[in-house]
Amino acid sequence: MNFSEEYFMKMAYREAEKAMEKDEIPVGAVVVLNQMVIGRGHNLTQTLQDVTAHAEMQAITAATNHIGAKYLNDCTLYVTLEPCVMCAGAIAWAQLGSLVYGAADPKKGFTLVKHNILHPKTLVKSGIMEQECSEILIEFFNKKRK
Repeated sequence: MNFSEEYFMKMAYREAEKAMEKDEIPVGAVVVLNQMVIGRGHNLTQTLQDVTAHAEMQAITAATNHIGAKYLNDCTLYVTLEPCVMCAGAIAWAQLGSLVYGAADPKKGFTLVKHNILHPKTLVKSGIMEQECSEILIEFFNKKRK
């Protein structure tokens, strides 16, 4: 069976909902290899008191542990928010085959950097479920401001 990008982004979105339930910034991620999720994660920076515990980092670590290797050349990372520079660096080091993200991050997203920091072979696609991925973040921050 061949699943769509939206199917996997919905899985990443469910991870973002888990983060929101923990009062974490609602970002979720899944790593997919051969149409199978091999890593998943959501923000845990507050829970773990660790600024590096972003959804992407959690998912990449789970995926590399799953396959027993540090490179994810044949994998796709689906994440609800454009990765920050730190996560883009990890994506580059893991040599991910593809990155698919939902909402852009105009304040801290990696695309703000003029030079492409991803691995040269990493394919990037954005805007998958962009509306939903943006809305969960807006909802979270609106609640925080009340």
